[in-house]
Amino acid sequence: MKIGIVLYPTFGGSGVVATELGKALAKKGHEIHFITYSLPVRLDRLRENIYFHEVSVSDYPLFEHTPYEQVLTSKLVDVVKYEKLDLLHCHYAIPHASVAYMAQQILQTQGIVIPFITTLHGTDITLVGKDPSFEPVITFSINRSTKVTAVSESLRRDTFRHFDITREIDVIPNFICSLDYQLDNDDKYKCRYAPNGELLITHVSNFRKVKRVADVLAVFKGLLDKGVKARLMLVGDGPERNKLERQCREWGVCSEVVFLGSLKSTTEVLTISDLFILPSETESFGLAALEALASGVPVIASNTGGIPEVVEHGVSGYLSNVGDVDDMIANASKILESKESLKKFKLAAKKQAMKFDKSVVLPLYERLYEEAVAEARVIG
Repeated sequence: MKIGIVLYPTFGGSGVVATELGKALAKKGHEIHFITYSLPVRLDRLRENIYFHEVSVSDYPLFEHTPYEQVLTSKLVDVVKYEKLDLLHCHYAIPHASVAYMAQQILQTQGIVIPFITTLHGTDITLVGKDPSFEPVITFSINRSTKVTAVSESLRRDTFRHFDITREIDVIPNFICSLDYQLDNDDKYKCRYAPNGELLITHVSNFRKVKRVADVLAVFKGLLDKGVKARLMLVGDGPERNKLERQCREWGVCSEVVFLGSLKSTTEVLTISDLFILPSETESFGLAALEALASGVPVIASNTGGIPEVVEHGVSGYLSNVGDVDDMIANASKILESKESLKKFKLAAKKQAMKFDKSVVLPLYERLYEEAVAEARVIG
């Protein structure tokens, strides 16, 4: 099958998932065409069955803001027509779903029927999508999509709550390739960050307010106060980083905290980690938590959004109410109280992650693609 994947190419979760999905589909023999304004971050090189179509955006004196939607629409029409695609898969509702609909209508006038699937990832619904100025377009685009998926049951419920949706939404979770996380725990690499045998605690995010990174540091400080020998590795960058650095200095814990910045791959960091903290205000799925579990790292997280669908409370980690730092400290202490306890949670983390392996999730997308193409043929 020839599939066009429309995505944001940056570090965000939707772009990562879309890219990994395309790579996994290509390995199974599908022909994948990525369509966006720059090479996706996770697409480090072009591979067999993978093609990249850059959406070139030019500056015109007439426009204060270049009309990306119109340029993307034209590119979709061109790629579908000349590469003879079977369907489009749009990740993130804004603006990809509405653009796909416009491209679909243009192609229809040329006798070409192209179905499109919209996958909702989170902030397109829970944050951006609730802006009243976007609501009519988002509602229309979702309702006109051939098929719609959400990455969690929580996001599915949110979509129906915030928009007047008159069609079904399938839940297909994010996924991992478990083989990618079966790396040897390199003792030399771990010794670089834990030279005295400290436990390594990790957080990965874009350091926005919604991630509550200050809570990560507060939980870590609480563990230090309890006598836990540990170091904190912070991966990512964003608007809250400066505040966090100041707090480290005020609390005198700078020597125990390492800021690693944005990394294309976090696998090596997670492989040497002992505990992962994700205290977000909201997470539509919690891909960072899943990647930690796949690396055999138990998770301390907020009981919000789609996280409870990923982390099994008391088994592969613990869930606390948003902002309940004391409970997170107590739960983290339970996991780290002994080598036996930590080993038990690490094994459970890997077992939980296997439920989201690509071998389980990929067939769900393939079945949906077949249904979408069959439906389009009937309509056409």
